[in-house]
Amino acid sequence: MSAPMGDVPRWAELALLPVLNLLLALALTALLVLATGGDPVAALTALAVGSLGSADALGYTLYYATNMAFTGLAVAVAFQGGLFNIGAEGQAYLAGLGVTLAALHLGFLPAALLVPLAIAGGAAFGAAWAAIPGWLQARRGSHIVITTIMFNFLAAALMVHLIVNLLTAPGSMAPESPPFPEAASLPGLAQLGFPSSAPVNLALGLAVLAALGVWLLVWRTPWGYALRVMGQSPAVASYAGIDQGRMIILVMALSGALAGGVAVNELLGAQHKLLLGFTSGYGFTGIAVALMGRNHPAGVLLAALLFGALTQGGAELAFEVPDVPSEIVVLIQGLVILFTGALGNMLRPALARVLGRAGG
Repeated sequence: MSAPMGDVPRWAELALLPVLNLLLALALTALLVLATGGDPVAALTALAVGSLGSADALGYTLYYATNMAFTGLAVAVAFQGGLFNIGAEGQAYLAGLGVTLAALHLGFLPAALLVPLAIAGGAAFGAAWAAIPGWLQARRGSHIVITTIMFNFLAAALMVHLIVNLLTAPGSMAPESPPFPEAASLPGLAQLGFPSSAPVNLALGLAVLAALGVWLLVWRTPWGYALRVMGQSPAVASYAGIDQGRMIILVMALSGALAGGVAVNELLGAQHKLLLGFTSGYGFTGIAVALMGRNHPAGVLLAALLFGALTQGGAELAFEVPDVPSEIVVLIQGLVILFTGALGNMLRPALARVLGRAGG
């Protein structure tokens, strides 16, 4: 059976359409590189080899992708309820406080207890920070976009104060916490036989499990069905008797807990201490990851891998092809966001016609 004009099958919407949008973004990037006097083939080759061409390159790609998967899931799960959570950056930052307090104050525990408690601490702090904007929208009518933006700035200011004035090691001038005890560490994949010195660690597995958990919760439970009903039609949700205020608070808390995975990957898996600005903008990149992944866990994982590859490949591009502007990676990311977000449906009518003829 052919797809109606302007519509495409679900599999094509989730898989084929994003790939076509990505190829269009890369084609336009190649033209822009050519216009600046660079070699587009060399640039795109360096980008690909730098992100996937060796064990170390792949390791760093997976490391960056882990952070983006967590924040992408955080944005996606809130969006399923019709909420645009753009506060994952601040939620991940506050989660770092939870991870740090558990790691430093429970350091006498063995790793088998300390690591799960530190992860739980990060999730709890991230959830609590996100639940406040959720409560403000549910009970006071404050718009979630405005409050989550504000809470990013509040989180940054609060963490600077805490790190500089309360958590810095005595006698140290560096704005960072004391090193975590050895037990508060997630094993790196190198320790498990992966041939790479990159800091990719078991948080990658946690991100995959988190994606599976989100899929089961949102698409395979009554609560998830109610969440999606609320996201698609608040009027229908009210008619069905769904407590939307409670649902908003809960899904925002879940979103913040997922964003806390960035703190787990960075602090327990790589840095082993709390640093200023360790989130590095991953919360904002997560918005693009969720958009490109169509707010579906499987799509989020694939989009996170792509953005991780762009981040790692871009670093290599600056060394391998110096005549190409270093900003080209930011340009590629912007074009990917443009074609998968704002212009995400531009190719849909043409794709529907092609698939309609093929099916007919």
